[in-house]
Amino acid sequence: MVVGRSAAEPLALPDPREAAARVAGNRIYPRSLPPLMKLRKLGKTGVLVSELCLGTMTFDWQVDARTSHQLLDQFVGAGGNFLDTSNVYSSGKSEEIIGSWLAGRDRADIVVATKARFRTADGANSVGLSRKHLLHAVRESLRRLQTDYIDLLQVHAWDPLTPLEETFGTLHRLTEDGLIRYVGVSNYRAWQFEKALQLCRARGWHEPVSLQPQYSLYARATEFELLPMCLAESIAVLPWSPLAGGFLSGKYQDGVRSPPPGTRIADAKDVEFYAKRFENDRTARIVKAVQEVAREVGKTPSQVALNWLLARPGVTSPIVGVRTPDQLAEDLGATGWSLDERATAALGTASDLDVTYPYDRRAEEQQSSDRRLD
Repeated sequence: MVVGRSAAEPLALPDPREAAARVAGNRIYPRSLPPLMKLRKLGKTGVLVSELCLGTMTFDWQVDARTSHQLLDQFVGAGGNFLDTSNVYSSGKSEEIIGSWLAGRDRADIVVATKARFRTADGANSVGLSRKHLLHAVRESLRRLQTDYIDLLQVHAWDPLTPLEETFGTLHRLTEDGLIRYVGVSNYRAWQFEKALQLCRARGWHEPVSLQPQYSLYARATEFELLPMCLAESIAVLPWSPLAGGFLSGKYQDGVRSPPPGTRIADAKDVEFYAKRFENDRTARIVKAVQEVAREVGKTPSQVALNWLLARPGVTSPIVGVRTPDQLAEDLGATGWSLDERATAALGTASDLDVTYPYDRRAEEQQSSDRRLD
């Protein structure tokens, strides 16, 4: 059973497209409407979120406020209700753009996830997961988002200096006070997440309900420990960088050192970092397989890579970040269909990682040796 998906066929959101079009001042025609996204459960909670989450790191960085609002309207019009941001995206401007957009809408219809942990100012305590910094961060995020509560507050990364008791005790109190609805975690390792989870259970605190890891055809080490843990604990999985920074989209045909203008790598300060990361035989093999499957099924490489991820056990909502309405329309086209077994197998073979014990096949077989029920 896939975490975040009910045993029954996923539910469809109430059709919001006409309302979204009215807000945007557009006239719509039924035959031009795209299919709505499906809903999936946010882990073991009763909250339902769209199968794609709109990431907003591009807001105010690569996308101005007006276009950001258009993207938000377009996403909601396609059945999306799940937004992801952070208090450090464009120094808080991403949250401000979402807040100005939310001001004209029914807040209850949107699930807003934000994050706190990284540095927000020069002071010694303007970083980390201490009670002091978390309380300040939440207050400032609420102000920028123009809302009374945050649906999902995620700790953005591990803090080696702050005791877990301080961090998750503070998050529990924030939940009890109604300032946040649920607690999530981003970029934790499996042992870190499990340690926090067991602490919360022992203390009777609100437990983290989601994990936001990097996961894609390129980044598959997430499958070794993190995904099995999330499946076992019914934790929602919200993958970031599902297209590996755009590399799986097929944009970089001429290599990382000659990126097309306006792409994320073209705008990056350290292109060599991406060159060392992506220019290798495995990545070339993955990109080739994605492009071949895309041609066979009549989809784009981005749609193939996202569709593969949507079908992975445990995945709830991949987070897509875009700069233009056309890019968002393309990503939305990853929903509503499925890759067949042969295409899935081809992508899996191309993206396999070379691993040793305790993650190789022999070690996996030891785990269930003589303990299978036929």
